[in-house]
Amino acid sequence: MGGTVADWATMRLTWEPRMLSILRIMTGLLLLQHGLNKFFGFPPTPNPRPFDLWTLSPGLSGTLELIGGVLIVVGLFTRPVAFILAGDMAVAYFMAHAPRGFYPLQNGGNGGELAILYCFVFLYLWVAGGGVWSLDRLWARGSSAAAPAGSRA
Repeated sequence: MGGTVADWATMRLTWEPRMLSILRIMTGLLLLQHGLNKFFGFPPTPNPRPFDLWTLSPGLSGTLELIGGVLIVVGLFTRPVAFILAGDMAVAYFMAHAPRGFYPLQNGGNGGELAILYCFVFLYLWVAGGGVWSLDRLWARGSSAAAPAGSRA
């Protein structure tokens, strides 16, 4: 009828690191579209703001979303990039969404739920790392293989 506890434990041990990588990749792809939109107007949105590098938004935030999105997708420098992006999303929420009201749902269309969710997913990636399918993991594996026996990597 159902699996045993050992089956669930095996499944969790097998899929947990993979699902972390899938979460990282999908979050990075979703963030990347915001950066692409701010830089290149793609995908097109109604009422786009013209890109100006010397502004907080879309300048700095677009740069962070574009470069950070690419790095998160490939899993390179995942922890520091995720920490910076969590801060970026916190700033986005408190500057653009929170002034409209305390409850995100009452702020109309985009009340900031996405910025809050991104912030906490990035905090999770800061703690958990990039997962098994990341350049960070590949880089760590390569450096540990090149390290002499008895050394600490």
